[in-house]
Amino acid sequence: MKITDAGSFGRAVRERRKELHYTQAYLSACTGLSISFISDLERGKPGIQLEKAIQVVNILGMDLLMEKRGE
Repeated sequence: MKITDAGSFGRAVRERRKELHYTQAYLSACTGLSISFISDLERGKPGIQLEKAIQVVNILGMDLLMEKRGE
């Protein structure tokens, strides 16, 4: 999935969480982050802390990859 904004990032996180049958509460317990943070992240709220977002992605078994366009 191509991530173009906070909303598409959040949708990708939510889809993966649901694919794994994790609740927001379970993900919160695994990461030590609040349920409200997980919810904000999934809703694409601007201003989410990058380090925390990366932590969630790692727990979900996902990788973030940045590439130059056109390559």
